[in-house]
Amino acid sequence: MRIFRFDKRRSFFNICRTLKTERTKPDLAARLHDVPHAPGVYVMRDRLDRVIYVGKARDLRKRLSNYFLPSSARKADLKTRALITSIWSFDLHVLRSDTEALLLEGKLIKEFRPRYNISFRDDKRFLLVRVHFGDEFPRIGLTRLKKDDGAEYFGPFAHSGALRTTLNWLNRKFGLRVCRPLRPDEADYKHCSNDIIKNCSAPCIGRVSLEEYRQRMRHACEFLQGKSKDLLAALEEEMQKAAARLDFEKAAELRDMLNDMRQTTAPARRFERGSRVRVMSTIDPMADVRELQDILRLERPPLVMECFDIANIGTAHCVASMVRFKDGVPDNANYRRYRIRAVSGQNDFISMAEVIRRRFSRILLEGAKADPDAEFNQEAPQEAMRRLATNQLSEIKNQKFVSLPDLVIVDGGKGQLGMAVKELQQLGLHDLPIIGLAKEHEEVYRPGESDPVIIPHDRGALKLLQRIRDEAHRWANGYHQLLLNRRVAESILDECPGISKARKTALLKHFGSVARLRKASAEQIAELPGISAALAQEIHAFLISRS
Repeated sequence: MRIFRFDKRRSFFNICRTLKTERTKPDLAARLHDVPHAPGVYVMRDRLDRVIYVGKARDLRKRLSNYFLPSSARKADLKTRALITSIWSFDLHVLRSDTEALLLEGKLIKEFRPRYNISFRDDKRFLLVRVHFGDEFPRIGLTRLKKDDGAEYFGPFAHSGALRTTLNWLNRKFGLRVCRPLRPDEADYKHCSNDIIKNCSAPCIGRVSLEEYRQRMRHACEFLQGKSKDLLAALEEEMQKAAARLDFEKAAELRDMLNDMRQTTAPARRFERGSRVRVMSTIDPMADVRELQDILRLERPPLVMECFDIANIGTAHCVASMVRFKDGVPDNANYRRYRIRAVSGQNDFISMAEVIRRRFSRILLEGAKADPDAEFNQEAPQEAMRRLATNQLSEIKNQKFVSLPDLVIVDGGKGQLGMAVKELQQLGLHDLPIIGLAKEHEEVYRPGESDPVIIPHDRGALKLLQRIRDEAHRWANGYHQLLLNRRVAESILDECPGISKARKTALLKHFGSVARLRKASAEQIAELPGISAALAQEIHAFLISRS
């Protein structure tokens, strides 16, 4: 039996909600019987159906048993225990090989950025092999980004070490050029010995014709595509001969090379971004939009939604973000970010009022410029904007303006919502639908109603609101971090005469901060290379005067 102590921080509502959550958590261990003994990728989700972890395994059932069998879970570290506690469901993707699992794992982590994953969260991608037959002497190159430049790309390859070993063997086997100069002069050729030791066919000096060299490159590309199995068979035969004559070192070297080459040329599906490979996303954006319309009792479906969020850490900067969703998916081209001017420090209410006022006054101003009859009609602003959005007159249709959203969402409770409603009313937008999404319990507040709307966590409407709220939060925090980085780059040394960017960098690198530099003597400052005694005296005097 679990005992709860009642205090101010934990209300009776929260306790009941916790007990309800504990009763309805599914038995994930029972699903292990349906998990196959096969390689693949597993995707963990929390009770809000958010992806919190993506992993791969050579044997899915063995790996998942480490999470859901009590005997294995008790041995886990604190981070894994926290993950296990948060898991509400999981999806499986059975694949043909461990290489395919590694490629799909990296793609899904970059797409969903789960909070419990560490690897693959950056923008680094798997290696690709690039060959441009448009070059005079094509070379095998490595890249991580595929471009539309007319070159041929092979991969991505999950195992970079095996790939590099294979490419080194290919360059020697087919006599491919590895040097950079297209037309080496006498000095370049003097220091190049690849053709002497038979590692290069040397087309640059006419040892082979250009057509013969290109044919060698085509054979190498066919090998990367897994079409030249004869080479692997010949290499395996050479390994067997080395073992028969007791040359075990050579046989072991050939064995390792064969393993790398088979790993590189093994067939695998390529899970590239934007591909049509069906992964675990079961989101139907338009169904979520229609459900949200029914729950909020809106006159029209919220096809266009705008969400506002405030970000402030300390008193350094206060910023706001606006993200726009269209048809239930992000409309990235219409994201906006703002620096709050009306308040210094932390005041989410005034900050929200400012960003709402700036956003919608700008929309109304652009609409008035696009409407040639704006100064003569007596329409309400919202009616005029709707008429502009549906008007088919060419002189209006050609004008660029932003239409009003079908739903406005503010990240916050009653306070932020009240300030936003007040600003909209002052602009004449009395009937523009607006809600507030409180973060703690995911409660939806509407103007004029004291009780919030509680949307079940398994409903697509709430998940849609969470997606746009999380996107606004990410956009605001990114802008806040950008401003903080700029502030760090700025320094009082920028105002000091005689200090260049290089000297400023050297001073901060040596002393660590302006505060430590201010405590240093002129003699200590002059010890740095490039700073004379006279300049050090000027820097010292400048910092003392600004203290």
